[in-house]
Amino acid sequence: MTSDPKGEYQELVDEISELLGAPATLENRDFELIAFGAYDSEGELDASALDPVRARSILTRRSTSAVRTWFEGFGIARATAPVRIPPTPEAGVYRGRVCLPVRHRGVVLGYVWLLSDDPGPTDQQLSAAMEVTPRIGALLADEAQAGADLSRELRAVLTAESGWQRDMALAEFHTELGARGEGLHTMVCVAPWPSSHPDDAPSVRTIPSATAVCALPWGPTAQSLALLVRLRSPEVLTPATTAAARLLERAEGVRGSGRPRSSPAEPGPAAAHRQTGGTQGRGPARPPDKGGQGQDIDTETPQPPDRPGEAEAARAGDGAAGAGRTDGAGRTGAAGRTEGTGRPAGHAPEPRGPRPGPVVAGIAVPHFGLADLATAWQEASAAARAALAEPRLGPVAHWSSIGPYRLLTTLPPTASHDPAVRPLLAPSHRELAHTAEVFLDCAGQAGRTAAELGIHRQTLYYRLSRVEQLTGLDLDDGEDRLLLHMGLKARRL
Repeated sequence: MTSDPKGEYQELVDEISELLGAPATLENRDFELIAFGAYDSEGELDASALDPVRARSILTRRSTSAVRTWFEGFGIARATAPVRIPPTPEAGVYRGRVCLPVRHRGVVLGYVWLLSDDPGPTDQQLSAAMEVTPRIGALLADEAQAGADLSRELRAVLTAESGWQRDMALAEFHTELGARGEGLHTMVCVAPWPSSHPDDAPSVRTIPSATAVCALPWGPTAQSLALLVRLRSPEVLTPATTAAARLLERAEGVRGSGRPRSSPAEPGPAAAHRQTGGTQGRGPARPPDKGGQGQDIDTETPQPPDRPGEAEAARAGDGAAGAGRTDGAGRTGAAGRTEGTGRPAGHAPEPRGPRPGPVVAGIAVPHFGLADLATAWQEASAAARAALAEPRLGPVAHWSSIGPYRLLTTLPPTASHDPAVRPLLAPSHRELAHTAEVFLDCAGQAGRTAAELGIHRQTLYYRLSRVEQLTGLDLDDGEDRLLLHMGLKARRL
């Protein structure tokens, strides 16, 4: 294969276009555009020469899943000879088509398409065009093999221990990439990837600006995708965000394909410490054991919606304006309820049944060359973990924009098991933990917190006093607040 496979694809498509006397297009088996023949027109392009499906394919360089399913219904994936497809205006296919399957060693790797009106190309013309398709198939197969090799090399770099093992992996990867290994790059992490089926793994060629892609572990059972993306400028990350959006769209398509999932796509951890040189990840926080680290865990049964303590606190607050702390917040009003829920306002949503979790993407900051590849992967996977823990950061999160999660994602898995914070993480105190986190997110401003939760200030103060009793922390103390805030954020990582 030459150093410019795209040029070779174009030459072969132009050759087929000349044989058929009409412009042809080449797509891979995922219906993503590779090359297309030029339309013969000295003036403006005649709109009748295209239809919506062909126009979208050229403009966006791919077809929709609905279009793919419709065309595959004509048996093109199994065909070994040209397939004629009639026009179907109701499907947006205003002109008939001829599909030439591109195969290599019996496996379909792509399709050459020709818009065709009756009578269309002759059988002799189609036979001559079919003789060109094996050369296209060989190119596609060579490129797929090259991409697979780069996947192994990228995986070796990202999973190697720091030291001579990583240096050797980097040297080998750099040799394979050649000049492509120089310049500006960034890493993209997509997690959790919803399938382990090989046909669902994206090809590097189908992802704009991608250099290499590989799968890496994400927690004990799931996996993620690691993508190396070329950049032109450290200020312009558009190639990375475009690639991330393409992969997220692909992930949704994989979910809808009915293939077995690699694992439940819950908010998961990043790759293991030994593989990335980063922090060991973990799954959703589990209820702590009783009595751990010298602290008795309160596992009392949750109170019903009309909690006696909160009701009394709210009643006590009626007419008691100005009473309470000197932190700039009063304690007045009456406890409210969320309309139509039958439970006190400001309570965290009740857990629901199992459902597929989100798929998100994290993007590292730009790095020159390949020396900092492992660091870039840590940043990308940390950004993905942050987006899973804090949905407002996603679905595409940049490491430079995740704020405190840049530090939180470097903490060990047991960071949220601090003996002071652990009692608050018991399932029976989920509401108190939610209240405390919102209070700290609001910089300790009671008025903002009460408004955010939709509750009376006196109810808020009652809950905060319970938080202090359970944790032994003083919410008027800055260091105690910092410890609690970090523990509550870290529990979701």
